[in-house]
Amino acid sequence: MKTQSSFQTQTTTGTLYIVPTPIGNLEDITIRAMNTLKEVELIAAEDTRNTKKLLNHFTIDTPLISYHEHNKQMRESKLMDLLYEGKDIALVSDAGMPGISDPGFDIIKAAIDGDITVVVLPGANAALCALVGSGLPTTEFYFYGFLPRKKKEKIEALDKLRPMQATILFYESPHRLVETLQALYEQFGDRSISVARELSKRFEEYIRGSLEEVLAWANETNLKGEFCLVVEGNNADPTEQEQWWDNISIKQHVEHYMEVEQLRSKDAIKKVAEERKQQKRYIYQAYHVE
Repeated sequence: MKTQSSFQTQTTTGTLYIVPTPIGNLEDITIRAMNTLKEVELIAAEDTRNTKKLLNHFTIDTPLISYHEHNKQMRESKLMDLLYEGKDIALVSDAGMPGISDPGFDIIKAAIDGDITVVVLPGANAALCALVGSGLPTTEFYFYGFLPRKKKEKIEALDKLRPMQATILFYESPHRLVETLQALYEQFGDRSISVARELSKRFEEYIRGSLEEVLAWANETNLKGEFCLVVEGNNADPTEQEQWWDNISIKQHVEHYMEVEQLRSKDAIKKVAEERKQQKRYIYQAYHVE
Protein backbone atom coordinates (compact mmCIF):
# COMPACT_ATOMS: atom_id res chain seq x y z
CA MET A 1 0.00 0.00 0.00
CA LYS A 2 1.17 3.52 -0.82
CA THR A 3 -0.09 6.86 0.47
CA GLN A 4 0.49 10.10 -1.43
CA SER A 5 0.17 13.49 0.22
CA SER A 6 0.05 15.55 -2.94
CA PHE A 7 1.01 18.96 -1.60
CA GLN A 8 3.71 18.23 0.93
CA THR A 9 6.97 19.97 0.09
CA GLN A 10 9.07 17.79 -2.21
CA THR A 11 12.81 18.00 -1.62
CA THR A 12 14.30 15.14 -3.59
CA THR A 13 12.04 14.38 -6.56
CA GLY A 14 9.89 16.36 -8.95
CA THR A 15 6.14 16.15 -9.46
CA LEU A 16 4.31 14.88 -12.52
CA TYR A 17 1.34 17.17 -13.18
CA ILE A 18 -1.51 15.85 -15.34
CA VAL A 19 -2.92 18.94 -17.05
CA PRO A 20 -6.16 18.84 -19.09
CA THR A 21 -6.25 21.16 -22.08
CA PRO A 22 -9.27 22.63 -23.93
CA ILE A 23 -11.14 20.28 -26.25
CA GLY A 24 -11.97 23.14 -28.60
CA ASN A 25 -12.65 26.45 -26.94
CA LEU A 26 -9.39 27.86 -25.58
CA GLU A 27 -11.30 29.81 -22.91
CA ASP A 28 -11.98 26.49 -21.16
CA ILE A 29 -8.43 26.29 -19.80
CA THR A 30 -8.26 26.94 -16.06
CA ILE A 31 -6.09 29.53 -14.35
CA ARG A 32 -4.45 26.75 -12.39
CA ALA A 33 -3.63 24.86 -15.60
CA MET A 34 -2.00 27.95 -17.13
CA ASN A 35 0.03 28.62 -13.99
CA THR A 36 1.17 25.01 -13.83
CA LEU A 37 2.28 25.03 -17.48
CA LYS A 38 4.27 28.19 -16.77
CA GLU A 39 5.92 26.92 -13.59
CA VAL A 40 7.07 23.40 -14.54
CA GLU A 41 10.48 22.82 -16.08
CA LEU A 42 9.17 20.73 -18.98
CA ILE A 43 5.91 19.87 -20.75
CA ALA A 44 5.50 16.37 -22.22
CA ALA A 45 3.02 16.67 -25.10
CA GLU A 46 1.26 14.16 -27.34
CA ASP A 47 1.85 16.47 -30.31
CA THR A 48 4.27 19.34 -29.69
CA ARG A 49 2.95 21.26 -32.70
CA ASN A 50 -0.60 21.37 -31.33
CA THR A 51 0.55 22.18 -27.81
CA LYS A 52 2.84 24.94 -29.12
CA LYS A 53 -0.21 26.72 -30.53
CA LEU A 54 -1.86 26.59 -27.12
CA LEU A 55 1.25 27.85 -25.34
CA ASN A 56 1.73 30.69 -27.83
CA HIS A 57 -1.88 31.78 -27.32
CA PHE A 58 -1.29 32.15 -23.58
CA THR A 59 2.32 33.40 -23.88
CA ILE A 60 3.84 30.36 -22.17
CA ASP A 61 7.45 29.57 -23.12
CA THR A 62 8.08 26.37 -21.13
CA PRO A 63 10.17 23.83 -23.13
CA LEU A 64 8.34 20.96 -24.82
CA ILE A 65 9.20 17.30 -25.34
CA SER A 66 7.13 14.83 -27.36
CA TYR A 67 5.52 11.88 -25.61
CA HIS A 68 3.19 9.79 -27.77
CA GLU A 69 2.19 6.23 -28.66
CA HIS A 70 5.22 5.61 -30.89
CA ASN A 71 7.98 6.92 -28.60
CA LYS A 72 6.57 6.39 -25.10
CA GLN A 73 8.93 3.57 -24.18
CA MET A 74 12.00 5.57 -25.20
CA ARG A 75 10.72 8.75 -23.52
CA GLU A 76 9.64 7.11 -20.28
CA SER A 77 13.14 6.56 -18.92
CA LYS A 78 14.18 10.12 -19.81
CA LEU A 79 11.15 11.64 -18.10
CA MET A 80 11.62 9.45 -15.03
CA ASP A 81 15.28 10.49 -14.79
CA LEU A 82 14.27 14.15 -14.87
CA LEU A 83 11.62 13.60 -12.19
CA TYR A 84 14.19 11.87 -9.96
CA GLU A 85 16.49 14.84 -10.51
CA GLY A 86 13.79 17.06 -8.98
CA LYS A 87 12.32 18.47 -12.20
CA ASP A 88 8.58 19.16 -12.28
CA ILE A 89 6.93 17.96 -15.50
CA ALA A 90 3.45 18.60 -16.93
CA LEU A 91 1.82 15.95 -19.10
CA VAL A 92 -0.71 17.14 -21.70
CA SER A 93 -2.61 15.50 -24.54
CA ASP A 94 -3.83 17.13 -27.74
CA ALA A 95 -7.14 17.91 -26.03
CA GLY A 96 -8.87 16.96 -22.83
CA MET A 97 -7.64 14.83 -19.94
CA PRO A 98 -4.31 13.01 -20.44
CA GLY A 99 -4.50 9.27 -19.86
CA ILE A 100 -7.97 8.93 -21.39
CA SER A 101 -7.66 7.21 -24.79
CA ASP A 102 -4.02 8.32 -25.12
CA PRO A 103 -0.64 6.94 -23.97
CA GLY A 104 -0.50 9.05 -20.81
CA PHE A 105 -1.45 6.07 -18.66
CA ASP A 106 1.99 4.49 -19.05
CA ILE A 107 4.06 7.37 -17.70
CA ILE A 108 1.49 7.96 -14.93
CA LYS A 109 1.80 4.33 -13.81
CA ALA A 110 5.60 4.46 -14.05
CA ALA A 111 5.66 7.58 -11.87
CA ILE A 112 3.36 6.03 -9.26
CA ASP A 113 5.38 2.81 -9.22
CA GLY A 114 8.54 4.91 -8.83
CA ASP A 115 7.17 6.85 -5.82
CA ILE A 116 6.90 10.09 -7.81
CA THR A 117 4.06 12.40 -6.78
CA VAL A 118 1.34 12.58 -9.45
CA VAL A 119 -1.01 15.56 -9.24
CA VAL A 120 -4.08 15.55 -11.52
CA LEU A 121 -5.70 18.90 -12.35
CA PRO A 122 -9.45 18.95 -13.13
CA GLY A 123 -10.49 20.17 -16.53
CA ALA A 124 -12.08 19.60 -19.92
CA ASN A 125 -13.21 16.12 -20.93
CA ALA A 126 -15.28 15.33 -24.03
CA ALA A 127 -16.90 12.15 -22.69
CA LEU A 128 -18.39 13.79 -19.61
CA CYS A 129 -19.63 16.79 -21.61
CA ALA A 130 -21.34 14.45 -24.06
CA LEU A 131 -22.85 12.36 -21.27
CA VAL A 132 -24.33 15.29 -19.40
CA GLY A 133 -25.71 16.80 -22.61
CA SER A 134 -27.14 13.52 -23.89
CA GLY A 135 -30.31 13.45 -21.83
CA LEU A 136 -29.58 9.81 -20.99
CA PRO A 137 -29.16 8.54 -17.40
CA THR A 138 -25.97 9.69 -15.68
CA THR A 139 -26.38 7.79 -12.40
CA GLU A 140 -24.33 4.89 -13.73
CA PHE A 141 -22.17 5.02 -16.85
CA TYR A 142 -19.36 3.08 -18.49
CA PHE A 143 -16.64 4.69 -20.60
CA TYR A 144 -15.27 2.37 -23.29
CA GLY A 145 -13.43 4.77 -25.60
CA PHE A 146 -12.63 3.68 -29.15
CA LEU A 147 -14.01 0.34 -30.29
CA PRO A 148 -11.63 -2.04 -32.15
CA ARG A 149 -11.26 -1.32 -35.85
CA LYS A 150 -11.58 -4.90 -37.07
CA LYS A 151 -15.16 -6.08 -37.51
CA LYS A 152 -14.71 -9.35 -35.64
CA GLU A 153 -13.13 -7.69 -32.60
CA LYS A 154 -15.70 -4.88 -32.65
CA ILE A 155 -18.59 -7.35 -32.58
CA GLU A 156 -16.94 -9.33 -29.80
CA ALA A 157 -16.59 -6.15 -27.73
CA LEU A 158 -20.22 -5.14 -28.31
CA ASP A 159 -21.35 -8.66 -27.50
CA LYS A 160 -19.83 -8.27 -24.02
CA LEU A 161 -21.29 -4.79 -23.57
CA ARG A 162 -24.83 -5.68 -24.70
CA PRO A 163 -26.19 -6.78 -21.27
CA MET A 164 -24.78 -3.73 -19.45
CA GLN A 165 -27.49 -1.59 -17.88
CA ALA A 166 -25.28 1.49 -17.45
CA THR A 167 -25.16 4.23 -20.09
CA ILE A 168 -22.18 3.46 -22.37
CA LEU A 169 -19.77 6.05 -23.83
CA PHE A 170 -17.68 5.63 -26.97
CA TYR A 171 -15.30 7.81 -28.98
CA GLU A 172 -15.30 7.52 -32.77
CA SER A 173 -13.70 9.13 -35.80
CA PRO A 174 -15.78 10.46 -38.72
CA HIS A 175 -14.72 7.84 -41.26
CA ARG A 176 -15.72 4.93 -38.98
CA LEU A 177 -18.89 6.43 -37.50
CA VAL A 178 -21.41 4.81 -39.89
CA GLU A 179 -19.81 1.38 -39.49
CA THR A 180 -19.88 1.69 -35.70
CA LEU A 181 -23.49 2.90 -35.62
CA GLN A 182 -24.48 -0.02 -37.86
CA ALA A 183 -22.72 -2.47 -35.53
CA LEU A 184 -24.40 -0.90 -32.49
CA TYR A 185 -27.81 -1.16 -34.15
CA GLU A 186 -27.26 -4.81 -35.10
CA GLN A 187 -25.89 -5.85 -31.71
CA PHE A 188 -27.89 -3.64 -29.32
CA GLY A 189 -31.17 -3.17 -31.16
CA ASP A 190 -32.88 0.21 -31.55
CA ARG A 191 -31.80 1.89 -28.32
CA SER A 192 -31.67 5.62 -27.65
CA ILE A 193 -28.39 7.33 -28.50
CA SER A 194 -26.89 10.81 -28.43
CA VAL A 195 -24.02 11.69 -30.75
CA ALA A 196 -22.01 14.80 -29.89
CA ARG A 197 -19.46 16.45 -32.15
CA GLU A 198 -17.30 19.57 -32.17
CA LEU A 199 -17.89 19.97 -28.43
CA SER A 200 -17.22 23.49 -27.10
CA LYS A 201 -16.53 24.72 -30.65
CA ARG A 202 -18.56 27.01 -32.88
CA PHE A 203 -20.29 24.12 -34.69
CA GLU A 204 -21.04 22.04 -31.59
CA GLU A 205 -23.90 19.68 -32.31
CA TYR A 206 -25.91 16.98 -30.53
CA ILE A 207 -27.87 14.43 -32.52
CA ARG A 208 -30.34 12.62 -30.26
CA GLY A 209 -32.73 9.84 -31.20
CA SER A 210 -32.92 6.10 -31.76
CA LEU A 211 -30.00 4.19 -33.24
CA GLU A 212 -32.03 3.66 -36.42
CA GLU A 213 -32.71 7.40 -36.75
CA VAL A 214 -29.13 8.45 -36.02
CA LEU A 215 -27.75 5.83 -38.41
CA ALA A 216 -29.99 7.24 -41.17
CA TRP A 217 -28.74 10.75 -40.32
CA ALA A 218 -25.11 9.63 -40.49
CA ASN A 219 -25.62 8.02 -43.89
CA GLU A 220 -26.95 11.30 -45.28
CA THR A 221 -24.44 13.66 -43.64
CA ASN A 222 -20.97 14.90 -44.54
CA LEU A 223 -19.31 13.75 -41.33
CA LYS A 224 -16.60 15.94 -39.83
CA GLY A 225 -14.99 16.29 -36.42
CA GLU A 226 -14.45 13.84 -33.60
CA PHE A 227 -17.55 12.13 -32.22
CA CYS A 228 -18.68 11.08 -28.76
CA LEU A 229 -21.41 8.43 -28.67
CA VAL A 230 -23.61 8.04 -25.60
CA VAL A 231 -25.74 4.90 -25.78
CA GLU A 232 -28.65 3.89 -23.57
CA GLY A 233 -27.97 0.88 -21.35
CA ASN A 234 -29.89 -2.37 -21.54
CA ASN A 235 -33.10 -1.73 -19.61
CA ALA A 236 -34.92 -4.91 -20.58
CA ASP A 237 -36.06 -7.32 -17.90
CA PRO A 238 -33.46 -10.14 -18.01
CA THR A 239 -36.26 -12.71 -17.96
CA GLU A 240 -37.96 -11.10 -20.95
CA GLN A 241 -34.89 -9.85 -22.77
CA GLU A 242 -34.97 -10.49 -26.50
CA GLN A 243 -31.76 -12.01 -27.80
CA TRP A 244 -30.13 -10.64 -30.92
CA TRP A 245 -30.51 -14.04 -32.58
CA ASP A 246 -34.22 -14.52 -31.81
CA ASN A 247 -35.31 -13.60 -35.34
CA ILE A 248 -32.72 -15.54 -37.33
CA SER A 249 -32.53 -19.24 -38.14
CA ILE A 250 -30.24 -21.69 -36.37
CA LYS A 251 -28.17 -22.00 -39.53
CA GLN A 252 -27.72 -18.22 -39.72
CA HIS A 253 -26.82 -18.19 -36.03
CA VAL A 254 -24.11 -20.83 -36.56
CA GLU A 255 -22.81 -19.15 -39.71
CA HIS A 256 -22.57 -15.85 -37.83
CA TYR A 257 -19.96 -17.29 -35.47
CA MET A 258 -18.17 -19.10 -38.27
CA GLU A 259 -17.82 -15.81 -40.16
CA VAL A 260 -17.32 -13.28 -37.37
CA GLU A 261 -15.28 -15.33 -34.90
CA GLN A 262 -13.76 -17.69 -37.45
CA LEU A 263 -14.98 -20.71 -35.49
CA ARG A 264 -15.12 -24.20 -36.95
CA SER A 265 -18.67 -25.45 -37.49
CA LYS A 266 -18.28 -27.82 -34.54
CA ASP A 267 -17.35 -24.99 -32.16
CA ALA A 268 -19.98 -22.64 -33.59
CA ILE A 269 -22.68 -25.30 -33.09
CA LYS A 270 -21.55 -25.77 -29.48
CA LYS A 271 -21.76 -22.02 -28.83
CA VAL A 272 -25.20 -21.72 -30.42
CA ALA A 273 -26.43 -24.68 -28.35
CA GLU A 274 -25.26 -22.95 -25.17
CA GLU A 275 -26.90 -19.65 -26.12
CA ARG A 276 -30.20 -21.21 -27.15
CA LYS A 277 -30.07 -23.66 -24.23
CA GLN A 278 -30.68 -26.61 -26.56
CA GLN A 279 -28.83 -29.86 -27.12
CA LYS A 280 -25.93 -29.83 -29.57
CA ARG A 281 -27.51 -32.74 -31.42
CA TYR A 282 -30.58 -30.65 -32.19
CA ILE A 283 -28.51 -27.66 -33.35
CA TYR A 284 -26.33 -29.95 -35.51
CA GLN A 285 -29.36 -31.48 -37.17
CA ALA A 286 -31.06 -28.13 -37.71
CA TYR A 287 -27.88 -26.62 -39.17
CA HIS A 288 -27.32 -29.41 -41.67
CA VAL A 289 -30.99 -29.84 -42.62
CA GLU A 290 -31.39 -26.10 -43.27
